[in-house]
Amino acid sequence: MKSYIPYSKYCDFPIENLPYGVFSTNKTPIHHIGVAIGDQILDLHEIAHLFAGPELINHQHVFKDSTLNSFMGLSQKAWKEARETLQSLLSVENPLLQNNGDLRSRAFVPQSEATMHLPAKIGDYTDFYSSIHHATNVGVMFRSKENALMPNWKYLPVGYHGRASSVVVSGTSIHRPHGQTLAIEGAPPVFGTCKLMDFELEMAFFVGGSTNLGDVVTADNANKHIFGFVLMNDWSARDIQKWEYIPLGPFTAKNLGTSISPWVVTTFALEPFKVDNYPQDPEPFPYLKHSDNFNFDIDLTVDISPKGSSVATNVCRSNYKFLYWTAKQQLAHHTVTGCNLNPGDLMGSGTISGDTSDSFGSMLELSWKGTKPLTLRDGTQRKFLQDGDTVTMTATCAGDGFNVGFGSCVGTLLPPKEM
Repeated sequence: MKSYIPYSKYCDFPIENLPYGVFSTNKTPIHHIGVAIGDQILDLHEIAHLFAGPELINHQHVFKDSTLNSFMGLSQKAWKEARETLQSLLSVENPLLQNNGDLRSRAFVPQSEATMHLPAKIGDYTDFYSSIHHATNVGVMFRSKENALMPNWKYLPVGYHGRASSVVVSGTSIHRPHGQTLAIEGAPPVFGTCKLMDFELEMAFFVGGSTNLGDVVTADNANKHIFGFVLMNDWSARDIQKWEYIPLGPFTAKNLGTSISPWVVTTFALEPFKVDNYPQDPEPFPYLKHSDNFNFDIDLTVDISPKGSSVATNVCRSNYKFLYWTAKQQLAHHTVTGCNLNPGDLMGSGTISGDTSDSFGSMLELSWKGTKPLTLRDGTQRKFLQDGDTVTMTATCAGDGFNVGFGSCVGTLLPPKEM
């Protein structure tokens, strides 16, 4: 495929990608839905009338909304038709938009002039724990090598229901939190600022379509409810978490903020990058089985830039394919009780770590609980994050002559606010 919009060979947003996002500009402060192509945004509000196929002719209004929820609420057939329409409109062989000077001038916005926003109104947020290497590392650190994985881990996708209120778009700064910690084992807890702030390299998917209370979605057909993926940094206050997580799991150590990238890459764009699912033993229960591959070769990186420094240090290179449980299995387990789904629900993968020390997806693992400090390129060392550190995550699929990228997920850790 070739587009009349110019872009470099390995840009994140070629015509093979076409991720969705929500943006505004100084000229148009109202939030519009857009699609990234090269270094431009195609404003779908301006071209809503061109979605004239059988699935979308009566739903053109969804492209004039301020979030993606209504579009996500349509069927998988509608999502596919929208992608085919966009690829046709952006093709060098199609004059419809290409040669309409007036519409074209209104429909394209440079990304450099846009402010990105959360792509959807997130009603519910769930975070899983699906990387076997990450779960094993944490288990070895806090229990033992022999008891690294809990007995349930290989039988079900472990997860917890989080909060949606503090999910923020890339570029939003996060404050170091206050909380209770156990400074000395066996002594009473103390209250103060978190001393062990961490990032967590994750990806997440947005739910599409909806189900009724009591409905069950099996893994085999779960892809009908997976609209697309974003990159995610699930910030974590490790010392607060250690004290509070027993017996109900993460709470205030995780609700301080979760950053996501602004562009939602559809499952259609990820099709060329499917790889074998991670081998699972024991065999999953029937509701968790699916015959197709739904794992993806997505290269993931994490860089840290200290305050006031223009020098970034790459601290992690991981890959989405290291996940033990697939997104389809995560969604199937989420609904096996009859829990209903809504368009725009967000489901995180959990920290994605590989099997080598440079592929660990958190500072907890990279510094091995603070026993092995990392040296950054400016000569400073890190066991955990320091105030002023900027964490930048990227995700890229390397294709044959093109890339499918997610843009970046960026956040800066600020000092705590005064209480």
